[in-house]
Amino acid sequence: MLRMSRSLLAAALIATLAAGAHAQAAKPTPADRTVAAIRASAGFKAAMGSLAAQHDRIVAETIEITEIPAPPFKETARAEAYLGKLKALSLSDVEIDAEGNAMGLRRGTGPAGGPVVVLAAHLDTVFPESVSVKVRREGTRLFAPGVGDDSHSLAVLLGFVRALDAAKLKTRKDILIVGNVGEEGPGDLRGTRHLFTKGRYKDRIAAFFSMDGTSAERVTYGAVGSRRYRVTFAGPGGHSYGAFGLVNPMAAMATTVVELNKVRTPTQPKTTYMTSVVGGGTSVNSIPDSIWLEVDMRSESKEELAKLDGVFLRIVRSAADQENAARSTRAGKITADLKLIGERPTGATSQDAGIVQLTAAAVRAAGYVPVLGASSTDANVPISLGIPAVTIGSGGEGGRAHAVDEWIDVAKPQSLRGMSVGLAALLAMAEVQVR
Repeated sequence: MLRMSRSLLAAALIATLAAGAHAQAAKPTPADRTVAAIRASAGFKAAMGSLAAQHDRIVAETIEITEIPAPPFKETARAEAYLGKLKALSLSDVEIDAEGNAMGLRRGTGPAGGPVVVLAAHLDTVFPESVSVKVRREGTRLFAPGVGDDSHSLAVLLGFVRALDAAKLKTRKDILIVGNVGEEGPGDLRGTRHLFTKGRYKDRIAAFFSMDGTSAERVTYGAVGSRRYRVTFAGPGGHSYGAFGLVNPMAAMATTVVELNKVRTPTQPKTTYMTSVVGGGTSVNSIPDSIWLEVDMRSESKEELAKLDGVFLRIVRSAADQENAARSTRAGKITADLKLIGERPTGATSQDAGIVQLTAAAVRAAGYVPVLGASSTDANVPISLGIPAVTIGSGGEGGRAHAVDEWIDVAKPQSLRGMSVGLAALLAMAEVQVR
């Protein structure tokens, strides 16, 4: 799931637009020269020709993948289907790992066991099984939950491998293609966490690309961290009339919501919170004995996130104390149980890092203006470990992510132009042998 930080995005836009005004006078960077050489090569042109020839196939695979439901923690059917597609390619060591990630290795010319460049897209969606994932096509637009987040990326990854093979391109570094689980919501990045902490390639990964969403301009180098809680307020409960006057856990929950929403957070570094989901109670004429609340907090800054976390914990404790002081506790007191249900690390890949410079150069070479920013994606994990990582788009246009009317536009010229960005950046990082 990709959500660009508006504050960092705005600052980046100002910087990139200002830089663009002087582009003609400025000399190309080493990254620009590297990408230009790749794009000018016969091999790259042949690979792009293969992608053009495959376009209808990529669209068909996007539809096929989208229509396999993949709710959080229930990605198995989609992973197995994706595994079958990986096995049909020229990859070695094709497998589903212990966490459920489907992957395969495209060997480079370097020694076996050497550095690996990962190109990953996530298998899961935010939608429960009850939501229809049938794709509707209107012209060049595809409409369906999850079609752009992240089914199209999964199909593009397959297209990239076929294109590299068709063009007979060789890279020095191995390329690992991954369809990973657990990017969305409660998945809490479990697929990439496993890849980098327990997976067979964990000590070999030199660079990581997450392909998420469609935007070709975007170079997400910053990791927006998050902390998510479920707070359960419990009390004695009782009849709404007969037990009237006893403490009410809903009142404590409501106080928490009201007080948290009074908190002012910095806009730079952008720091946010959301009281998002509630539940509990038994009937309209009963004082509930249990009410729960889910809260999401995010920041570009580890320090600001920690501050907000501390404020939230104090609010919860104070809300329980206030309710216990306001009403009778003769049958028991209000308690608040906090459970951390999600935590994503913060950090940033240096803007001077090769992966950022080469990806931005690939964006420019395709005729776009790079938009550097921060978000919460699978790249959070490697970024937090100091491994160069960015999140890029699959090409084309899209909108309404996480909504049932999500859409992407697969018009061929725009899609191919967008795909050229990811392909050039991947080949640059994997050290393609230009011919």
